[in-house]
Amino acid sequence: MSSQDQLFHVIHKVPQGHSPYVKAKHAQLVEKDPEAAIVLFWRAINAGDRVESALKDMAVVMKQLNRCEEAIEAIKSFRGRCSKQAQESLDNVLIDLYKKCGRADEQIELLKRKLRLIYQGEIFNGKRTKTARSHGKKFQVSVQQEISRLLGNLGWVYMQKSNYLTAEVVYRKAQMIDRDANKACNLGLCLIKQGRYDDARNVLDEILKRKVPGSEDIRARNRAAELLMEIRAFEPPSSEIAEILGLDDDFVNELEPLMNEWAPVRSKRLPIFEEISSFRDQLAC
Repeated sequence: MSSQDQLFHVIHKVPQGHSPYVKAKHAQLVEKDPEAAIVLFWRAINAGDRVESALKDMAVVMKQLNRCEEAIEAIKSFRGRCSKQAQESLDNVLIDLYKKCGRADEQIELLKRKLRLIYQGEIFNGKRTKTARSHGKKFQVSVQQEISRLLGNLGWVYMQKSNYLTAEVVYRKAQMIDRDANKACNLGLCLIKQGRYDDARNVLDEILKRKVPGSEDIRARNRAAELLMEIRAFEPPSSEIAEILGLDDDFVNELEPLMNEWAPVRSKRLPIFEEISSFRDQLAC
């Protein structure tokens, strides 16, 4: 192979050769023909040519074409042909596809399964770190980081199901293991959804004060600031409430002792509850 051909394969990140898998990658990356690439990936899988890579790459192309359900069924049907080492990365592809399809229950089940495998020592094989890959780059991930990441993903799925109490518990557990600003923002949003504005403000203020790892990222601080603005929109200050009602603080303070002295003894319950009590007494008679 000439040096020019080698340079071509490096630039386009296309493997060398003439096998079905190589032709599929050429159609995907060079010809930019996803439909043809899918056909060739199927041929590679059926021919036993780099089945693991072909299955994952085909699922990615199918997702780009909004054929996620088809991609899910393909992985489920053919993952048995893949090695044990490939199962974790296939699970990651499935989680992404479930998210795209809005299949929250399957996503939750798979995330919990991955967490159980970590606790059982299946994923890290007793080591403290493992090699991960993202956007073509390799890096080391610790057990704590991976557990916290999975819990963060799990918390977000519970948020999509409006199960905010469970999401809060999961997010707080994730932050106990490995804190970061992104999960802190999500926890703040979760608390806002529950109407717990003071708790949310405390979480988000820590990001703006750069007390949380990752809060040096301007995007995290901007998001925290936006969420704090949402809180202010939901929760007007008491002084504004008084202005809306047209109340004079001094007058109200002077009126209170007069009411206590001259007004008849009244129940502190709202009238509707007095009516309910009266109706209940009538029923008792």
